[in-house]
Amino acid sequence: MLDFITKETAPNPNATVIWMHGLGADGYDFADIVPELQLSPSAKIRFIFPHAPIIPVSINNNYKMRAWYNITDMNLAKNPDIKGIKENAKFIEELIDREIETGIKSDRIILIGFSQGGVMALHTATRCKKKLAGAVCLSSYFPTAESLDEEGSEANKNIPIFFGHGNFDAVVPPELGLLAYNFFKSRGNPIERHTYNMQHSVCLEELTALGAWVNGIFT
Repeated sequence: MLDFITKETAPNPNATVIWMHGLGADGYDFADIVPELQLSPSAKIRFIFPHAPIIPVSINNNYKMRAWYNITDMNLAKNPDIKGIKENAKFIEELIDREIETGIKSDRIILIGFSQGGVMALHTATRCKKKLAGAVCLSSYFPTAESLDEEGSEANKNIPIFFGHGNFDAVVPPELGLLAYNFFKSRGNPIERHTYNMQHSVCLEELTALGAWVNGIFT
């Protein structure tokens, strides 16, 4: 099982958020932003921030770093590492199962991810056999859309999704995020999309909107 950091908003949590970081970062990247979400005072949420495996990444001269999958081209739509995404989704599923074993109901679990982590959140949530509460895609995209009809879980066919993206993102172009949004919109998923005048990052306004969405899901 992946190593991870845990933060709880109150004792005896009844809901879980599993939050995946981006390429080259680790679980500490978002571990301190929980207060910025401005969650309901009554929220009792356990936040799990896993550390991705350390693997060689092609675009960085095969330098080993924390990554959810390999990237071979700066054009992220070209030759995505589908095998790597699928293999590491199993680690996230292990974390989901762990939370269920602690007493958290599966439909009280949200997957959140930034950049590479957003890919993992969308992929894992839409394939998970256990019904989840929602998925969040921050500054990210959905390279495994083409296989969703074949691999998708009936339990999460209509999973709610929150999309957030920077208008000036030069790492994951906003067009890729919009493509993912339109894909799920066409399938009838309950979705929100928010854009901000920022680059490949998150901002306070985005975190506030995300917190409101999480409050709505867990209410």
